[in-house]
Amino acid sequence: MSSLTPEAGALDPGLTKLLHDLVSFDTTSRNSNLELITYVEEYLSGFGIASQRVHDETGGKANLYATIGPQGLPGVMLSGHTDVVPVDGQPWSTDPFSVVMKDGRFFGRGTADMKGFIACVLAQVPQMLEMPLQTPIHIALSYDEEIGCIGVHRLLDLLKTLPVCPAMGVVGEPTSMKIINAHKGKQGWRVNVRGRAAHSAYPVEGVNAVEIAAELICHIRRIYSTVPETGPIDNAYRVPHSTLHVGPIHGGRALNIVPDECEFSFEVRHLPQETAQGYFQQVVSYAEEVLVPLMRAVDPQTGISFEALAGYPGLRTADDAPVVRFIQTLLDDAQTPEKISFGSEAGLFGEQVGVPCVVCGPGSILQAHRPDEYVDVGQLAHCWDFLGRLISHLQTERLPV
Repeated sequence: MSSLTPEAGALDPGLTKLLHDLVSFDTTSRNSNLELITYVEEYLSGFGIASQRVHDETGGKANLYATIGPQGLPGVMLSGHTDVVPVDGQPWSTDPFSVVMKDGRFFGRGTADMKGFIACVLAQVPQMLEMPLQTPIHIALSYDEEIGCIGVHRLLDLLKTLPVCPAMGVVGEPTSMKIINAHKGKQGWRVNVRGRAAHSAYPVEGVNAVEIAAELICHIRRIYSTVPETGPIDNAYRVPHSTLHVGPIHGGRALNIVPDECEFSFEVRHLPQETAQGYFQQVVSYAEEVLVPLMRAVDPQTGISFEALAGYPGLRTADDAPVVRFIQTLLDDAQTPEKISFGSEAGLFGEQVGVPCVVCGPGSILQAHRPDEYVDVGQLAHCWDFLGRLISHLQTERLPV
């Protein structure tokens, strides 16, 4: 196995090339990821490894699933998303889609989130083949994670058809190689308020959609203000309770017209032992029982509608679950796993196909989504060593149960 230590800063050449190549594909979520998927397919094919593509409905994007080692056994899944967030309007000091090495850091969009992890996994393929694996390793790559964990659902549909699913999984989001066994879930909604237009000199003739939306937004804020008192509370999270947040809002055409339409979006990020539905129902009840009657007293054609946006469940893998204990052993980390407020696809794997997961990968979430995103050489080294231990274990022993 190639030497890789943080002190030396000497990365495996294959890992360095893979990182450069993967970042060079502009897989911003609005774009196709097929060039990257083809690249990975051809890379794996060069080692005699077959892959399965799972396209989206347009054929312009795809998930990828490949198994290395014996077929028909559960194994360990190593999972990552191929899409990245936009660089538009960000003051990058380098080309975001061309990796630059400086001061022990690799700069480029996706280096931390999460092409660094994918590059480490792919660079270890030769080691996976060096000795026959007793237990397989499954590589799962998804699309459109950054816009709500959308693409992985089609991959989950594939997994549901397989005779055997992975026994456990590692989702390589940037956690500074710390084990994460719990994170919050998320659900968003778009709200459309249909009012009645009128001349602003005669506002009583209209129904001001912007004002009604403002009333509903204030109610969302009131709901949120009670959460720290009513709980539940989990101090292992940086924000120890569920949160409600209002985002974009659009409404009105001109100052002298009573707005007949207003649209805004809001989200709930909830602790994994909760769901978003309870909070959502409080919003809907206020809209239907308080605001809509006032609107329809003026015009029965007015109203408020809700459209569900993308969401994902929380992750809540037990501290003593086999996947947690196994990854702790490989990382030589006996500390209690941590919890995070940002989400991942890990909860979906557990909920949809029964694959218990942890989140663990190189780089820091604090560097993700920002200009001059980077991953430290030492973080890649740590990930490389972890994967090496995983491979060595699966070449000689079975998974713990």
